Amino acid sequence: MSRIVRARTEHLRPLATLMAASPLLRRYRVTLRGAKASLSEALRERDLVLAAVDRGAVVGLAWLILTRALDRAAYLRLLLVSEEHQSRGLGAALLTRAERDARKSGCRHLVLLVTKTNRRARGFYERHGYTHVGDLAGFVRAGIAESLYLKTWRA
Repeated sequence: MSRIVRARTEHLRPLATLMAASPLLRRYRVTLRGAKASLSEALRERDLVLAAVDRGAVVGLAWLILTRALDRAAYLRLLLVSEEHQSRGLGAALLTRAERDARKSGCRHLVLLVTKTNRRARGFYERHGYTHVGDLAGFVRAGIAESLYLKTWRA
């Protein structure tokens, strides 16, 4: 059974390896070196990085940037589960934990980008209460359109 923990320095390499192995992230030219540098910066900046650990191996991650901008919105930079651990509820568990921690930090919303052609991910977020706000062509990487999603907790 997987457990979700706050990422620490010892998780950096396995998390970066997971990112570099992702077929989706290869489209964004993510490399092991680049992923490790980005994650190191995330930990230094106190981003919320969660690691899903199964039998000592890192098999998933959720990466949130908490902010006071946009009416206290958190940005889900990445939610990723290894291919062999997908469709087992681990992504939902990571998302639920990330939302809970964002709310506890005072965030009122969670925003995220999904590759527009990634129907599986879009359906996942819609099932979890996210609303499609619009599309952004070439926002993250030229030639790749992103879809913006939002979930609000305010009454």
